[in-house]
Amino acid sequence: MTDRLTPGIVAGRRDARELVEAFADLHPPLTAHEARVAADRCYFCHDAPCVTACPTSIDIPQFIREISTGATRAAAKTIFDQNILGGMCARVCPTETLCEEACVREAAEGEPVQIGRLQRFATDAQMATGAQLNSRSALTGKRVAVVGAGPAGLACAHRLAVHGHDVTLYDAKNKAGGLNEFGIAAYKTVGGFAQAEIDWLLSIGGITLETGKRLGDGLSLEQLQAEFDAVFLGIGLGGVNALRAEGEELGGVLPAVEFIADLRQADDLSTLPVGRNVVVIGGGMTAVDAAVQSKLLGAETVTIAYRRGREAMSASEWEQDLATAKGVTIRHWAQPVRITGNGAAAEVEFEYTRSGANGLEGTGEIFRLPADQVFTAIGQTLNDTPEGLALEGGKIKIDGEGRTSVSSIWAGGDCATGGDDLTVTAVAEGRDAAESIHRTFG
Repeated sequence: MTDRLTPGIVAGRRDARELVEAFADLHPPLTAHEARVAADRCYFCHDAPCVTACPTSIDIPQFIREISTGATRAAAKTIFDQNILGGMCARVCPTETLCEEACVREAAEGEPVQIGRLQRFATDAQMATGAQLNSRSALTGKRVAVVGAGPAGLACAHRLAVHGHDVTLYDAKNKAGGLNEFGIAAYKTVGGFAQAEIDWLLSIGGITLETGKRLGDGLSLEQLQAEFDAVFLGIGLGGVNALRAEGEELGGVLPAVEFIADLRQADDLSTLPVGRNVVVIGGGMTAVDAAVQSKLLGAETVTIAYRRGREAMSASEWEQDLATAKGVTIRHWAQPVRITGNGAAAEVEFEYTRSGANGLEGTGEIFRLPADQVFTAIGQTLNDTPEGLALEGGKIKIDGEGRTSVSSIWAGGDCATGGDDLTVTAVAEGRDAAESIHRTFG
């Protein structure tokens, strides 16, 4: 981060032992006994609402029944057949607003079956063996370029490899993983799990990973179309929205995604600087992840400021509650006006907002928060627009199969129009695009 020498932003606010405890696994894994007990709570519903609520349509009652009978390998296969990144999704998926919210036990008792933790139990057990549950079909001779090694690209590449196609997987960064590696809170995916999952996924064979290759910088769509039979774009959203508030150029002000990426790649968290008074502007998962981790690193005060009410925040209520439980203050109905300081941030001025007849409006009432570090988490944009592809709402326009406006190019994940910007949704879109590409090859 460029602001590490900004006064007030220092490393070592907590010692190494405290940091290990603070960044421990958010949801410790279930033991075999705990998994059997948790599985026994499932009603194994016919036409289960949890399956409908899962973007990857995993047969949840089936894999839970398999866990309950001790058939853990079969449970893992049920999951991986639909979601090859089932291990990561079990850790980061907002199950509280998806499958577990739809659980019949939740409706009846207010306590759903622990679907996410059961999914982790099964997938971790299988990955620990090092063995894939799929083998490649006969080689087809078809070659596909997958650009972007995030959740969508990885899911697409794996499914294509299973069908016998050869895949070259490109990514702009120095390692694969996308948001799973660079953009998710460290306490959700401990122990280097993101890279371990990628290594396991690539062991299927037929996938060549090339890092440091960015679309538009030595890698063109025209070149890829000429060299490959099909192209899938899972390039994510590399740009960040500007705050458009006076003072956003001051030291100590930076996008939350950069802070999270630095934290995820840090070998020693005690060397990572953090402010004494941190303000995070935004209302989504990125805002919560940045705020909670700032507090865990030792910031004295951390405040999330969001311009609308609690119910409008894209971060789930569970995530908001997690933030407040960790000591983060959430201020609703507040929009930034300016950041002040002598070369470096010292204070953020906000105006209270309200919902008016014509939408959100300022009330004219001002308040200020001390801040030596300000993280902006107000959304991301498509960084480099792929030439020749139709866009919609600032994203690559796709149909229900992931097809773009160009016949040989598919897309999915955050860069494309589709469902929610979630890891599990990206996996579904990458998987479904791979099936579409496979059908096209006949």
